[in-house]
Amino acid sequence: MSSRLFEMPCVPCRGGVPPLAGAELDKFRDELDAGWRVIDGHHLEKEYTFPDFVTALAFINRVGAMSEEQDHHPDLYMSWGKARVQIWTHKIDGLTESDFAFAAKTEALYA
Repeated sequence: MSSRLFEMPCVPCRGGVPPLAGAELDKFRDELDAGWRVIDGHHLEKEYTFPDFVTALAFINRVGAMSEEQDHHPDLYMSWGKARVQIWTHKIDGLTESDFAFAAKTEALYA
């Protein structure tokens, strides 16, 4: 896990800034743990696996609580033994540095 990204606060986007693109996306993606993908230059996504439904739900609940603390709200999906997290900044319909920070914080909740 990137300690630099993990330690960064999630800063609410006020709009008016361009989303990250190209080499910037690659640079930040390379700082994340394996499994995180940049999808269509638009959002981050990772699927986690668990031994059962209850463990997956507990993870989703931890991510949800952190989302409220960070004021940064991903799309969360879960099914038996699986959870998928999608992150982007809705205000600019793309990715910011804070999205990568949130991904690093999410990763810490899985450990």
